[in-house]
Amino acid sequence: MTPAPDLQDDSGIPTVGVLGGGQLARMLVLAGAPLGLRFKLLDPAPDACAGQLAPLTVGAYDAPDALRSFVEGIDVATFDFENVPAPAAEWLAATRSVFPPPRALAVSQDRLSEKSLFRELGIPVTAFAAVDTLDELHAAVATIGIPSILKTRRLGYDGKGQYRIRSAEDVQAAWSALGPQAPEVGLILEGFVPFQRELSIIAARDRSGEFCAWPLTRNWHVDGVLSASLAPARASAGIREKAMTYARTLAEALEYVGVFALELFEHDGELLANEMAPRVHNSGHWTIEGSHASQFENHLRAGLGLPLGSTAMRGQACMLNWLGAMPDRKTALAVPGLHWHDYGKRPRPGRKVGHATLCADSPAELAAKLERLGAALDRRAQVAPVVASLRDG
Repeated sequence: MTPAPDLQDDSGIPTVGVLGGGQLARMLVLAGAPLGLRFKLLDPAPDACAGQLAPLTVGAYDAPDALRSFVEGIDVATFDFENVPAPAAEWLAATRSVFPPPRALAVSQDRLSEKSLFRELGIPVTAFAAVDTLDELHAAVATIGIPSILKTRRLGYDGKGQYRIRSAEDVQAAWSALGPQAPEVGLILEGFVPFQRELSIIAARDRSGEFCAWPLTRNWHVDGVLSASLAPARASAGIREKAMTYARTLAEALEYVGVFALELFEHDGELLANEMAPRVHNSGHWTIEGSHASQFENHLRAGLGLPLGSTAMRGQACMLNWLGAMPDRKTALAVPGLHWHDYGKRPRPGRKVGHATLCADSPAELAAKLERLGAALDRRAQVAPVVASLRDG
């Protein structure tokens, strides 16, 4: 059992430090306000959107002066994203309670370490191999086969740092695209999974080892970026049980504290782990309105030694990401059951600038609302696969 943190002042109000000031930090601040929490942020960007809601220290995550300023007055520290330098997390852990633990952060930052841990824990994964040279890439392709995907081991996200190998002619092109990064971030070749569905399980573990998870979520991506999430995903009891078991096994092995996501591929009735995110996750945004306790609230509860809230759903929920620019707010809000989230970011192509969550009492009602929203915002293509899933059963 990990003890609760000692407060740095006598106010009785904990201050949570967040490394990162993006939309995830912003939603943590919003979830923590009803709990009476204070926040302090560290981010290299002076316009980080969470800085609109909480004090922001501007500086590099591993800059000593910025870290010393950031740590002053905070009781616990957590992360907005997983590419925070692990040494910075370890430095913080020497004087403050840090959640999730720095080991979880370090494992998730390296796809080879992550896949290796999954395999050690008996969590199924696709075939993979480390690649440092063009010769090693040719050898790995010969062993794993085609199609396969060459990825950077570090720093890739939202489809970045990846090259799909569809034929033998693509091997040289893949190396030309990513090979120059090999000395800095490392490369890994993964077998392509012809999955039927992309799923995720959002789970939480607290300081005493109590574990809980939200219902399984189905996800749709476009160009490697999450487009929509639907909960609960329609899945057999066996699939749900496997997802829960894999998430619990991972949490216990890492002595995890906080919320994390385990991304999964469903292939021929089996689950393969893709990757974990040691933080609150885009595919869990629906929990804000769709469940009794959101992923953001439970992340804070877990790290502060408070009892975890119920992960039970309030009905059906679908989250839609807004990329590049926000749609028309007035038009969207005319759809009953819609919840609007504007991250306060400047528009930019491909940037996550907000999301909306639609809630309903039944799959049929949710499908009808999604169709109405898609037509009103001219986003029929975005909602169409979700509607088909709801109506196909």
